[in-house]
Amino acid sequence: MQPIIRCREVYKSFNGSTLFKKKKPVRALVDINFEVRSGECFGLIGPNGSGKSTLIRILSTLLFPDQGEAHVCGLDVVKRPYQVRPFISRVSVDAAFFKKLSAWENLRYSARLYGVPLKLAKARALDVLGELGFPDKRFTDPMEDLSRGMQQKIAVARALINRPQVLLLDEPTTGLDPRSKREVEAYILRLRKETKLTIFLTTHDMYEAEHLCDRVAIIDKGKIVALDRPSGLKRLVTRKKGSNRVTLEDVFMKLTHKEWVQDASADEVDADSEDDGD
Repeated sequence: MQPIIRCREVYKSFNGSTLFKKKKPVRALVDINFEVRSGECFGLIGPNGSGKSTLIRILSTLLFPDQGEAHVCGLDVVKRPYQVRPFISRVSVDAAFFKKLSAWENLRYSARLYGVPLKLAKARALDVLGELGFPDKRFTDPMEDLSRGMQQKIAVARALINRPQVLLLDEPTTGLDPRSKREVEAYILRLRKETKLTIFLTTHDMYEAEHLCDRVAIIDKGKIVALDRPSGLKRLVTRKKGSNRVTLEDVFMKLTHKEWVQDASADEVDADSEDDGD
């Protein structure tokens, strides 16, 4: 069976020069090779600046690689970007909205872009938001009046309104309050178990990587340094003396020689705040 996502020898660099100073190009991705099977939840973990978001932007046709090939649903993202886009949806850590418009008005706009009938779009959106614990009475409130967690739930509903084959999730729970984080994670787990949707997830969270993903790749300085099932990755590291088990954090520190920095979640997150991506 043909993989849903396939990358072969993908490279990407960015010009590090400024107006007054020349710098060497920054290598964001180096020789990226992997495949994602249909219906799989594939995780990508790595520190900030490791290339996670750059890779997702390439898969979503927002960036083109300098070298190599990337295919989604059998289509080349460089040669056929417009054919790729109807099959994918993306949720980013800093999802953009028309802040003065309501949640439903934003969703209705997306539905029209994808040609989804409004009655069907509303039913789909309310079904997703119900699963995510979004209060119905806030559905017509302006986005600027909604919390960060509520906005991210709208972003998930928007991504699923056109019933994509591939869902690209770029750190979808970063900065969320604990309750919203758990609700989004639980819904991703349900999608993984109950649908044929293929999910590509980047995350800083070890729980998400281990409990939501069928396989996990670790990326560091633009290179994939390990790829396996979570259980297989943990077998790469010898258990520490006095420890009951190896964790994915142990694997990360062993392979990248870096401390894992967990994102702090505040009880309340300002609706207008944005988090830095890679």
